Amino acid sequence: MTAAASSAAHRPRAQLTPRAAILAVVVTALLVYLVVPVRAYVAQRNRLHQLERQTQILEQEKARLEREVQMLKDPVQLQRIARECLGMVKKGEIGFIVVPEEAQSRPRPADC
Repeated sequence: MTAAASSAAHRPRAQLTPRAAILAVVVTALLVYLVVPVRAYVAQRNRLHQLERQTQILEQEKARLEREVQMLKDPVQLQRIARECLGMVKKGEIGFIVVPEEAQSRPRPADC
């Protein structure tokens, strides 16, 4: 045997001391104890991001609806909608409905 091999063979094996065992148990218990709060924190953070995205979408929808309300307060727009969507005419006017030869109905405008 060589000197290096003989010193490796005679080296004492590392043993688990009581102090190291207690430390290992404490560290393991802390890790297990921290799993639940960390998981709850991550879930709450994800929920918060979802709610922020939902709030942003709802605010955009609210702004769109407010613009539509302002548009409907304009008499010119109300008259356009009444004529195009509802087929209304002013007093004294004659309304005509053009029926296509094919029995297909004309699609209504998107804002009706």
